[in-house]
Amino acid sequence: MERLSMRKIREVLRLTLEAGLSARQIAESLPLARSTVGECLRRFRESGLPWPLPSELSDVALEQRLFPPPVRGSGRTRPHPDWARVHQELKRKGVTLALLWQEYQRAHPDGYQYSRFCDQYRAWVGRQDVVMRQTHRVGEKLFVDYAGQPAEVIDRTTGEIRLAQVFVAVLGASNYTYAEATWTQQLPDWIGAHVRALAFFGGVPEMLIPDNLKSGVTKAHRYEPDLNPTYADLAQHYGVAVLPDRSRKPRDKAKVEVGVQVVERWILAALRHRPCFSLAELNQAIRELLTRLNQRPFKKQPDSRQTLFMTQEQPALRPLPRLPYEFAEWKKARVHIDYHVEIEGHYYSVPYRLVKAQVEVRLTARTVECFHQGQRVASHIRSPQRGQHTTVVEHMPVAHREHAEWTPQRLLHWAESIGPATTGVIQTLFERRTYPQHAFRAALGILRLAKGFGTARLEAASRRALHLGACSYKSLDSILKQGLDQQPLPTPPPAAPAIDHDNLRGAAYYH
Repeated sequence: MERLSMRKIREVLRLTLEAGLSARQIAESLPLARSTVGECLRRFRESGLPWPLPSELSDVALEQRLFPPPVRGSGRTRPHPDWARVHQELKRKGVTLALLWQEYQRAHPDGYQYSRFCDQYRAWVGRQDVVMRQTHRVGEKLFVDYAGQPAEVIDRTTGEIRLAQVFVAVLGASNYTYAEATWTQQLPDWIGAHVRALAFFGGVPEMLIPDNLKSGVTKAHRYEPDLNPTYADLAQHYGVAVLPDRSRKPRDKAKVEVGVQVVERWILAALRHRPCFSLAELNQAIRELLTRLNQRPFKKQPDSRQTLFMTQEQPALRPLPRLPYEFAEWKKARVHIDYHVEIEGHYYSVPYRLVKAQVEVRLTARTVECFHQGQRVASHIRSPQRGQHTTVVEHMPVAHREHAEWTPQRLLHWAESIGPATTGVIQTLFERRTYPQHAFRAALGILRLAKGFGTARLEAASRRALHLGACSYKSLDSILKQGLDQQPLPTPPPAAPAIDHDNLRGAAYYH
């Protein structure tokens, strides 16, 4: 702590005890470092002085009370706390060094004072490995990553060796570890491994701490990384926050890197002489060694991963949701002018008002959901049929809903009531279109010409249209308006006479 003038110390005390300002506000006001403000207040509490300060207390006397000279050692040994146990207790919610010091003082009244207690603890932590130096609260963080070393799976038929990726998840406070093998690090395997890991732990932590793997983080950024939409969807389902490791910050991922190293040494290395012939067989072997790893006692701490997990961390985890997360893939799609979006070759309808708008599509194994500006606007059963349409009548404009009740059979039945030529025209319309629905508008238009011109004239016009090969609404409308249906059909030109000449061989020559 920087040595302050007594005037500034008195001002810190006034702003805290009278004005009720926070350490941050005081630090900005004076200005001072927040640590300096906190140290000043700590020394005041330990001095036992009242507030307001006695008027007769001079600056010299105040300085002596706040900054007493160090007491020379008397040669006696003070009771030494169990720093490993202190470190574990700090992981519990609400437990602080001040509380642990008070408990220590009740057991050892002649022990260290609070400041010395804290200094001794920090010195002990500094002598431990980098993972142990970080204090993680129980139930707070789950670190996840893939091991750098793959596992081997042998094809029993061909003898070919296929490499499987090993997913590792480590709880921050207890170091309780989960591992499993997946074929890839792609999104479906990444999400599935998370679901199984949370089921293994039997609860949900407050935060997931992944590395900047593409399956989890679309765009790495120090302050605002972009999560993959599916990963964000999983986090929302379990009510957990995702806090990716910061780039080039090795201490952020120290916990999982040590967990990966432990899995590689105690599981993968132990499996190097054990052939596995399927992914299921490999995961069974991993589970057996994982149980042994979690039950193995620590070297520098009492207990084991499993003991700490059962006694401390598991009770702090939040309960799992009623149903596990179902893998869903997110895509962006543009609404076509026919108010459908194309997903894997199939067309799904959305409300017609969203024509040309961009929507987000959530795909599961069974459903297709469309979202616009965060609101779900359509939901369909997923269809594997390419080139087909799935349409909800309510999504259609009113004019189109009238057409939705028509079918090719109904239109052909109507045409048959007029005549065979009209039926031939309608049939030709359907045959020329890839999808019959695309011909509905033209077919209805042709059939409704009978209202203005009569069925006899429409049948005559249809015969002329078939003769000319002009089976369209415009052609029939033009024939009727110009009265061409009342004229005889044009006769085909006579065939050219056969030429007889001695130099012509004729067909018989080639037999």
